[in-house]
Amino acid sequence: MSDLSQVLIIDDHPLFREALSSALLLAYPDVRSREVSTLNEAITLLETDRDFDIALLDLNMPGITGFEGLLQLRTLHPRLPVLVVSGLENEQIIDEAITYGAAGFLPKSLGREVLADAIGVIMAGGIYVPDRLDNNHEVDVSSDKTRIIERLLSLTPQQMRVLFMLREGLLNKQIAYELDVGATTVKKHVSEILRKLCVHSRTQAVIEVSKLDQDELFDVEKRFMG
Repeated sequence: MSDLSQVLIIDDHPLFREALSSALLLAYPDVRSREVSTLNEAITLLETDRDFDIALLDLNMPGITGFEGLLQLRTLHPRLPVLVVSGLENEQIIDEAITYGAAGFLPKSLGREVLADAIGVIMAGGIYVPDRLDNNHEVDVSSDKTRIIERLLSLTPQQMRVLFMLREGLLNKQIAYELDVGATTVKKHVSEILRKLCVHSRTQAVIEVSKLDQDELFDVEKRFMG
């Protein structure tokens, strides 16, 4: 875990931010933690400093409904692993958090000592969930990726290009310029992408793609080229 150098803590409760920071320092004395109390502060900070290894996110914050915060972070920073640290801990919420792209879910009731284990699993490329759900999620994540790849392969090469541009944050008019097509054509491509991926928004489409690692995406691209 020597690769862990900087952690972003996003929680509106000062005492819990302090507790997380203290737990990090106990486990990783050389790690630097940055604390913010709102999602907007986190987004602003990430615009100027992208050297965070992982973000710890509380789901339940003022102005945030459901998984909005997680979705925004995953869309704007798809390479940043997000560990949800929440007082909500029923199995459906944990399952949905992983489905929406969280790298792990840590119930606050489990205590500080579990934090190091959760971060260790994530930094090693895994997905952390409480022990009682580990086996289920190993299957779920695998089958979820298979489903995403099958849906990606149903796209046309041009739709695939548009999807990857959406992933880079480009707007329709920027995509139209890059591909030298009309904005209406791009809009049709986006609609087809959403339909084929079985999602309802551009954000959800990007989240789906972000569930695949670089090797898996490269394999999908090779099939298109072939």
